Amino acid sequence: MFPGIKELVEKMNSEKGSSLIETIVALALLGIISVAFLGALATTSNSRLIADEHVSARILAESQLEYIKKQTYAFSYDPVPIPAEYAGYSATIDVDNLRNGNIQKITVTVRHHDKDIETLESYKLNR
Repeated sequence: MFPGIKELVEKMNSEKGSSLIETIVALALLGIISVAFLGALATTSNSRLIADEHVSARILAESQLEYIKKQTYAFSYDPVPIPAEYAGYSATIDVDNLRNGNIQKITVTVRHHDKDIETLESYKLNR
């Protein structure tokens, strides 16, 4: 055998119970790491859902504004029907007439499950 191996083996054999303590410590560390990983995974999943909600609301708000810009000048505008794949979303359009009614400030607010998600503003001129 290699020199020193015999002494090392004898020392390990004389330390009874240390493997049980080492196993308990290893399991505790594994548990702590697992809890931290699962917490990070839950946070990431929640962040992804919020980001997806904001992107969907932004798309809907921009499509509402583009539709209004193509319409003839009026004192109020009806929102475009929201596609079925955006269930739970709704849009409201507010029109403020400025400068003797020749300029309009148009505000589109998109809500998801009764919570404001995105608000876009634009102006329209009476030409």
